[in-house]
Amino acid sequence: MPSLDDLSTLILREDQEHPRSEEDSQGLFQQVHEWLHHEKARRQNRKARKAEATSHATNENESTEENAVLERPSSNTSNTSNTSENTFSLDKLERILLQYATARPRSALGSHRQPVKRQSRHRLRGLRRGSASESELTDADGAPPSVEASLDNTKTLAYTGGTAVEENTDSSACVKQGKDAEAWVVFKSEIVRLVHTLQLKGWRRVPADLASEIEVVRLSGALTNAVYVVAPPKNLPPSKTDSNSLVSRKRPPKLLLRIYGPQVDHLIDRENELQILRRLGKKNIGPRILGTFTNGRFEEYFEARPLTPKELRMPETARQVAKRMRELHDGVELLEEEREGGPMIFKNWDKWVDRCEQVMNWLDKEIESPQNEAKAASEPWRRRGYVCGVTWDVFRRAVDNYRLWLVNSSGGMAEIKRQLVFAHNDTQYGNLLRMEPATESPLLLPANEHKQLIVIDFEYSSANTPGLEFANHFTEWCYNYHDEERSWACNNRNYPTSEEQYHFVSTYLTHRPSSSGALISPLSSPTIRARPPVALAPLDLDEGSDRPSSRLSQNEQSKEAELDAEVRFLMKQTRMWRAMNSAQWVAWGIVQAKVPGMEEGIAEMLAARNGPSDGNDDDTKTPPAVDIEEEDDGDFDYLAYAQDRVMFFWGDLLSLNLIKPEELPAPLLEHIKSRLVTY
Repeated sequence: MPSLDDLSTLILREDQEHPRSEEDSQGLFQQVHEWLHHEKARRQNRKARKAEATSHATNENESTEENAVLERPSSNTSNTSNTSENTFSLDKLERILLQYATARPRSALGSHRQPVKRQSRHRLRGLRRGSASESELTDADGAPPSVEASLDNTKTLAYTGGTAVEENTDSSACVKQGKDAEAWVVFKSEIVRLVHTLQLKGWRRVPADLASEIEVVRLSGALTNAVYVVAPPKNLPPSKTDSNSLVSRKRPPKLLLRIYGPQVDHLIDRENELQILRRLGKKNIGPRILGTFTNGRFEEYFEARPLTPKELRMPETARQVAKRMRELHDGVELLEEEREGGPMIFKNWDKWVDRCEQVMNWLDKEIESPQNEAKAASEPWRRRGYVCGVTWDVFRRAVDNYRLWLVNSSGGMAEIKRQLVFAHNDTQYGNLLRMEPATESPLLLPANEHKQLIVIDFEYSSANTPGLEFANHFTEWCYNYHDEERSWACNNRNYPTSEEQYHFVSTYLTHRPSSSGALISPLSSPTIRARPPVALAPLDLDEGSDRPSSRLSQNEQSKEAELDAEVRFLMKQTRMWRAMNSAQWVAWGIVQAKVPGMEEGIAEMLAARNGPSDGNDDDTKTPPAVDIEEEDDGDFDYLAYAQDRVMFFWGDLLSLNLIKPEELPAPLLEHIKSRLVTY
């Protein structure tokens, strides 16, 4: 039979090697703690009875007899050392349990994860998302729980509403405020019902009758989703099992609730997205999926803040992004079918182009109609002319010709497939969050500072070339989605210079992801070789310049020349793929555009093309309207975004000599030249 010291040691060792869930840990503690108090009381009672019955015995005899009764009742042997050990063991075990009770909430956060405990969205300063371990999800390999149910958020699209609302004396405002409050109560009740059904750990402590007291706040920035942070009630009552416990059960963790947009199924394959997120979860990359439902999911919540457009262009931040990008590309191995399927950007274009054609044929027809000028007063897009700068058929033909050139210039599709990496494909500043670690965090070490950056929102992630990933990221330097007047505009002047691109790519190439303490397990890249850092000579981008530094040895100069060649190769690839990246996001904007009368007009065009209807065809009817009265995304002009982004596309085709200036309308040509990016 093990001694009490052995028992306490075994408990702690087992807890460290096999971390338990909160419920299991609390149950173990409760059982051992109750046994401890029962055993101490039993010993004290026996000792008192023994002392009364044998008051003439010495203290040594009492100790010996007590030890014989308690520790080895079937034995006639006992000794003073066992008595001392027994008393000491009970006291020691009590101290261990009390220490466990106070230390457990902290140790639970990182007992089975790497030193970097937290990762990830979005563009609002108030975004705070918690660590993966706080989500209490421990099965990284299993699929998250799922339920066939939907959340209706159409009445709660305001950013706040889950928190207290100031009183309003205006009667009409009071009525609206009352309806809004009622809608939020219903919405919160449905959220609690869902988390109970999904059995999200910790949230079973939140009873249904306290649903109205949970905090639900919508976050800004998700253009294809409604994203909320869900927090438990501030004054959550203890459960009945906790009333006599020294341990205060850990509060349920905050959750990130993502409700999918009603009209983006043609943009995003949700099942494929969930499969990717599960793969990333196995590598500790990105947020864990806690549970899914028909039109959304719950994710772990990360304590971090999104970068700002200005931060994205800061040299130190750019280096950190480059390192994180390298770790993502090396950390997730492509599946065979992903590599064989080719670049995702081609797949996206092929998937969206038919819908684009429907929309653009109608929009072009409207621009050419006699009523266009009269309608332009209330519809600004009409004043800007053709969305693609030219008619749709001209734009689509230009994309097709450019795509053929791109494949041929890259060495053929087989070579492109060889170059593919697992890419994020949407590294805009809102998808890059910065952890704000405590002073003792290992994230503050110089070697780990880049790990303060968390990459989130993998909706568009899949196989693409490094050049495409760079092109996408560099173009995002040009956007400020928080601009109150022109959130859709591309400011080409902010595109990174050749020198900035050079340093970004060289940081990417020389970064060697570490297998110890890294969030991303390094895998051998199929295309990019990890290089040790080399001393770089001062950058000179003049083609005729040849000034190797005299401070470098011949071997170092050779390594520097090899690195320089690789950097310039990837910069060239970035330049080649940039127009395809622009074409993709032009199509993205077109697909999501909402214009009055557009759906009816498209239905009429399709009916006219397909012949007379039998009267039962609902395709000619307007789809049900989505209530977007308070929706933030209604302020984002997708059509203006597409019209503005297409200038980048035409500018690249001109500079690549893939189209002649005389092939474009003169006003369009002048507009393009004023914003041309040649590097």
